[in-house]
Amino acid sequence: MALRNVISTLNHDGTEVMGPGILMYHYPNNDIMNGSLLTVENNHFCVLKSRGAVLDVYETGQYQVSTPQRPLIGSIQQSFYGGQSPWQYEALFVSRAKSVAKAQGLALSRELAELVYDVDYYIHIDTKDDAVKLVTHMPYQGHMLTAEAVNAYAGPVVEQSVNQLVQVTPLEQVNERIHEITELVRGHLQDFLSIYGIMLNDIKVLIRPRDERMRELISLRAFGLSEHEAVRYYVAMKMAEHGLLSAPNMACGEPFNIGITSVQAAVPSVPGAPALPVPPVPMPTVPVPTGPVPTGPGLADGGRA
Repeated sequence: MALRNVISTLNHDGTEVMGPGILMYHYPNNDIMNGSLLTVENNHFCVLKSRGAVLDVYETGQYQVSTPQRPLIGSIQQSFYGGQSPWQYEALFVSRAKSVAKAQGLALSRELAELVYDVDYYIHIDTKDDAVKLVTHMPYQGHMLTAEAVNAYAGPVVEQSVNQLVQVTPLEQVNERIHEITELVRGHLQDFLSIYGIMLNDIKVLIRPRDERMRELISLRAFGLSEHEAVRYYVAMKMAEHGLLSAPNMACGEPFNIGITSVQAAVPSVPGAPALPVPPVPMPTVPVPTGPVPTGPGLADGGRA
């Protein structure tokens, strides 16, 4: 009599194979035979297939694999496998837990400015019929289907949905329409994922300028500054980062002077403008002799000899 095998998602040490981000797990061994015990955890579905055809879908519990005998292969089973045939059955475990997938990409605003978007969306398989859709329509490689692999199919849908609104929106108004963009992405993404039996639970969309300088300038504009003031304050912050003393003057829009130069003192005053203080210039003093005036020959008669 053949030994009954227990088919589950547990490793030999008792750890769970289907961790976070794994939507489907294909049991890799070829020991599933008629009479094997199939164990399904409380957060899984199990789709049993035989030669590509879906036989049944199991929920939480333990079941015995049993199918009608096939007369054409009966003699082969009895001769080589004691009445059982390996690879006759396949067990695909589908996770019912929520998984998160991340989509990233570039979008262009109406001014053709580059924007980076990050979309996080949460998905899960809700019913047995949805599990059959996932097994039937979603291709996978190896023995696992991950949320990252699902995002490889859903990524272009997200990109198209984001660009549909961003490309007709000015750069400064993109975040004002973030709710509208989120709902548009949600609708298109849910329609696409439903084909594979995947339900979309929640979605989060974040859009920001790719250029860091542009992001800082838009942040300054959010404080109510004009375009000229935002640029001036941005330059002032960069000057302050490098330790320049003239950074406050740049922020206030005032010139930076060190003392009074001779050129400023020589500039004529302009009517209506405040006069610049001019420091007094000291004049040299000449000593004046005191006492009788000296006389000499030729001085009394006008210099005649």
